[in-house]
Amino acid sequence: MKGEFEVVHGAFDFLQPQEQWDCNHIVFSSSAPNNVSVNALPRPMIDSQSNATEKFEVSEWMDHVARQFSETAATTNSFQTESAVSTAENFMLHTLGDCRPQKTARRHYGINGNGNVGEIQWNGQQTNSIYEGSRVMNRLDEHGLNLLTLLLECAVAISVENLSEAHRMVLELTQMASPYGPSCAERVVAYFSMAMSSRIMNSWLGICTPLINHKSVHGAFQFFNNISPFIKFAHFTSNQAILEAFHQRDRVHIIDLDIMQGLQWPALFHILATRIEGPPHVRMTGMGSSMELLVETGKQLSQFAKRLGLSFEFHPIAKKFGDNEVSNMVQIRRGETVAVHWLQHSLYDATGPDWKTMRLLQQLSPRVITLVEQDITPGGSFLDRFVGTLHYYSTIFDSLGASLSIDDPTRYRVEHGLLYREINNMLAIGGPTRSGEEKFNHWRSELARNCFVQVPMSSNSMAQAQLILNMFPPTHGYSLIQGDGTLKLGWKDTSLYTASSWTSHASV
Repeated sequence: MKGEFEVVHGAFDFLQPQEQWDCNHIVFSSSAPNNVSVNALPRPMIDSQSNATEKFEVSEWMDHVARQFSETAATTNSFQTESAVSTAENFMLHTLGDCRPQKTARRHYGINGNGNVGEIQWNGQQTNSIYEGSRVMNRLDEHGLNLLTLLLECAVAISVENLSEAHRMVLELTQMASPYGPSCAERVVAYFSMAMSSRIMNSWLGICTPLINHKSVHGAFQFFNNISPFIKFAHFTSNQAILEAFHQRDRVHIIDLDIMQGLQWPALFHILATRIEGPPHVRMTGMGSSMELLVETGKQLSQFAKRLGLSFEFHPIAKKFGDNEVSNMVQIRRGETVAVHWLQHSLYDATGPDWKTMRLLQQLSPRVITLVEQDITPGGSFLDRFVGTLHYYSTIFDSLGASLSIDDPTRYRVEHGLLYREINNMLAIGGPTRSGEEKFNHWRSELARNCFVQVPMSSNSMAQAQLILNMFPPTHGYSLIQGDGTLKLGWKDTSLYTASSWTSHASV
């Protein structure tokens, strides 16, 4: 099919707000290749000094803990009504009790046999039938294992509102773990400890709304785009789906629910400007929290479109998509083909209440919705969310550790400026009740329930994803799966991002 993207050197260079986009850095082929070639693709610079002894440990251990927790929660909910306390109790006794090395057995406050907060004596014995043998444990250094186990104990204490004991554990963790530590385990625990400290403070105060430095967040986001395939995967698979929806349409309207600095769109503009049937008129609505940054993004995109000879309009809206007044601010013109793009993240709430976001999507009836979701559940109990978040982000930390040295400044910028903010938002923001708004666990399921039809990701979208993945050596461990009409990009056996495409019944 026409419109296959090809990525060449310089297409993903880090862009400062004042810099000009260079359309000569982006090249396309007019048809999809039968065999994807990567001769022109840049490969990230890899430091041979990356720590090979620790980079797979955290996520492998957490994979076991997550499965064990799911089994514990399912069993508890089947037989007991006080599920929150009972799940915490069983998790403490049946999972954590067998994860601590024998010689470090110790006493901690948790849940006693009556379901009340009290002391639990760890038996200090290793049970391989529960822990799946000693293979995983032997790969974890004792210090890292102690940190992770104490972190889980702290989460259990928070889940049963034993905040004083949780605070004591957090103080201990912050003295034991550093974000500059030599292992992924220590760095993960350091950032989670910071988020848990915020969670405890928020629970005491009732609620917390942090200030967000959007320029700093966007800068870290760009670094993440440069050193890993996840953001590129989201951009290019979505662009391909949008390009196919715009086939032979001469007036198109793109609504980006969280545009940031618009790094995704120059590639799409270039191929639209060189279509055989001629370029369309492109109108773009960019959503975001900072009008200053939105105006700067619109200026950059307008200049880029002008250099391509592409007719272009940009409309910034410094509101969340789910806000009540947004429905009157997003104007749809007669004859326009509408595409809505949403790259989800956990940095901050980009859209507002999910049910209002869904209602506005129904009103717009877009030709295509491109949705890229993080494979992490934002809802559920605190302990559910904690275990899922720890599993998810330990995998991302390990994936970065597979290609970058432990002292790489870019890696620290991403971990501190981006991943920590997401971890903090998942665990700490809003105190015990979070925002009070019910969040959808899986938007794909909700779209299907609300009269949207899934459009399977095409073979060209798969080719885009494979092009991106081939920029990274196989030894880095990234994996790509196509199934159920979606594309999933992950690390090892853990799916991290899922891309899907949807259309409304009204536009079919």
